[in-house]
Amino acid sequence: MAKGILGTKLGMTQVFNEDGHLVPVTIVRCEPNVVLQKKTIERDGYEALQLGFKDKRVTLANKPELGHLAKANTNPKRYVKEIAGKEMSNFEVGQEIGVNIFEDGEVVDVTGTSKGKGFQGVVKRHNQATGPMSHGSRYHRGPGSMGPIDPNHVRKGKKLPGHMGAETVTIQNLNIVKVDPERNLLMIKGNVPGPKRGLVVVRNAVKGSSVAPLDPQQYVKTQSAESEESTE
Repeated sequence: MAKGILGTKLGMTQVFNEDGHLVPVTIVRCEPNVVLQKKTIERDGYEALQLGFKDKRVTLANKPELGHLAKANTNPKRYVKEIAGKEMSNFEVGQEIGVNIFEDGEVVDVTGTSKGKGFQGVVKRHNQATGPMSHGSRYHRGPGSMGPIDPNHVRKGKKLPGHMGAETVTIQNLNIVKVDPERNLLMIKGNVPGPKRGLVVVRNAVKGSSVAPLDPQQYVKTQSAESEESTE
């Protein structure tokens, strides 16, 4: 389905592009995601990678979770999600995936959990119009008629007050303005769902062009490269 990475929304800011235009961007911090498990068609019936993001204390993990993480030789993760598809099937368990799998100008879909608004009325929840606000109207922000008498019940789908927000929302076709591998940041044009410090999943756009399977050697640091950097 896609190449993707987990991250946290830091907030919004604005940058100037090459043409001098002011562009609103959302900053997403994507610390390296660890591959915890590979799903294959032969064993599981589909292809996917299970990614772990953001370390948590060992005391918060149970024994089955620790046994699962031991195969990847990594710390317990606060967030674990699957990215389906064969685009990242070449990555192996234990390897890390960073923001460098994306490029400047790439089109992505961002999924997150929208802000919870609690119990709301029809005016805020469904954008319905209010009645006259003058004292004599006696109808201001009510839900209105429940429908005709004939069925003797309220029709399914009637817009009524209720819980608003805290839903999984995906915004499609957002452009990546800048990729910052040194600080593990993605600058994405526009707004993305969720509050600050909320979990988001960044994938290449479903409506965009297809992506060839990635070569891990181009994105994953080897032990020799890390040792050379440490000596320098």
